[in-house]
Amino acid sequence: MFRRIYGTFKTGADKPLLQGEAAIKKMYEKRRWSVFLSITLGYGLFYVCRLSLSIAKKPMMEAGILDAKQFGIMGSALFITYAFGKFFNGFLADRLNVKRFMSLGLLVSAMANLALGFNHLFIFFVILWGINGWFQSMGAAPSVVSIAQWFSDKERGTRYGIWSASHNIGGAITYVLTSVVVSAYGWRWGFWAPGLLCVLGAIVFYLFMFDRPQVCGLPPIADYKNDHALKTPRKESTWELQKEVLKNPAVWMLGLASAFFYITRYAIESWGIVYLGYAKGYSTIEAGSIISSSPIIGIFGTVSCGYITDRFFGGRRNFVTLVLGILFSICVVAFVLIPPGYPLFHVICMGTYGFCLGALLTFIGGLMAVDICSKRAAGAAMGVIGLFSYLAAAAQDLLSGYLIESHKVIVDGATVYNFKPAIIFWIGASVLSFIFAATVWNAKHKD
Repeated sequence: MFRRIYGTFKTGADKPLLQGEAAIKKMYEKRRWSVFLSITLGYGLFYVCRLSLSIAKKPMMEAGILDAKQFGIMGSALFITYAFGKFFNGFLADRLNVKRFMSLGLLVSAMANLALGFNHLFIFFVILWGINGWFQSMGAAPSVVSIAQWFSDKERGTRYGIWSASHNIGGAITYVLTSVVVSAYGWRWGFWAPGLLCVLGAIVFYLFMFDRPQVCGLPPIADYKNDHALKTPRKESTWELQKEVLKNPAVWMLGLASAFFYITRYAIESWGIVYLGYAKGYSTIEAGSIISSSPIIGIFGTVSCGYITDRFFGGRRNFVTLVLGILFSICVVAFVLIPPGYPLFHVICMGTYGFCLGALLTFIGGLMAVDICSKRAAGAAMGVIGLFSYLAAAAQDLLSGYLIESHKVIVDGATVYNFKPAIIFWIGASVLSFIFAATVWNAKHKD
C-alpha cells in the first residue's frame, strides 16, 4: 500500500528533450512563471489555514471555550507535527511530484479548518490542529525544491525572496479579512472562512502547477541558464547529498538560529492579538489591523532582501542578517514599551518589525541553508531547518501559554494578565537568534 501511495506522488520520468532552442525557451519561460506564481500564491494560502487560530483565539477565550494554557497545548500540537512533517516531507520533496504533493497538503489543511469550526471539545481541537500541522508541512519544502529546479543559482536569492512574501500575503489576508469575519459572525467563521478559501485554492494550484523541468521535456535549469556552481556537476546520489546536509555543522547552527527566531516570530503571531487586547485595550479588529502591518510591510523586506544580497553582496547574506537581527530585537522591545492609546506608533513598530521579519525569515528560515547545500538536496536542507524551527515554536506556545495563564489574576471580577515573564522569553530568543546566525559567517556555497 505504501508503495502504491509513494508511486502516485513520485516525480515523473524524464521525457525526451524538446527539439529547437526557440521551442525550449518558449515553454521554459511559460512554465517558470506558472510554477512561480503557483507556489507563491499557493503557499500564502497555507498560512491562511495556519494563522486562523490566532484570530479566533481571543473570542474563544472570552467565550470560555478554551483558556491560554489549553491554547498553548493546541498550538504546540500543530508545531510538533509540523516540525517532524517538515523534516520528513523535506526529504521526500526532493523525490516527489510537487504538484500533487503540495495540492494534497493544502486541501487536507483546509478540511481540518472546516472541521474545527464544528467542534467544541478540547481534545478534538488538539487532534485536528495537529493534523493540520502535518499537512501544513507539505508546503514549504516542495516550494523551495521547485525554486531550485526551475531557477538558477544567480536567480535563486531573488526568486526565493519574492516567494517568501507568500507568508506575508497569507498573514495579511488572515489578520485583516478573517478578523472582520470573526468580529461579524463569531469564532467558528475564523476556521470556516479560511477552510473554504483554501479548498478553492488547492484546486487552482493543481491546475497551474508543474513538476520539474525534465518531466516536461526540458533540460535541467543549470544547463538552460549555463549556470553551474561547479565546472563538473556532482554525480553523487540524492541520498548521499542529503547525508551531507545532516553532517554539515553550519546547517545545525543555522537550525539553532532559526529555532530562536521562530520562538519570537510565533510568539507575536500566536499571542500578539491577545496581548494587544488584554494589555493595551484594543479590540479584535484594531489589534488585527495593527498586527497586519507586519506582513504587509514585510512584503517589501521579503521581496527585496534576496535581490539586494544577490546584486550587491555576491549572494552573501551574513552581514545583512546581523544588522536586521539587531533591529528585529529592538522592534520587539518597542512593541512592549509603547503605551496604550498610540495605535499609529504600534503600526510603525509592527511595520518595521515585519520588514525585518520578512528578510530574516528568508535568510535564517531557509535560504542560507539552501545556499551552502547542494540544490539537489534543497528539500533536505529545508527539512532540517524546519525541524529546529517548529520544535522551538511548539515549545514557545506551550511555555507562553503556561506563563500567561499562570500569571493571571482576578481583579474586581475581571481577568488581568501579566505578560512580563512571557515577554522576557520572547525578547531573549530574538537576541540569541542573530548571535547563532553570525557563527556561519564564512560558510561556502555549493552546486
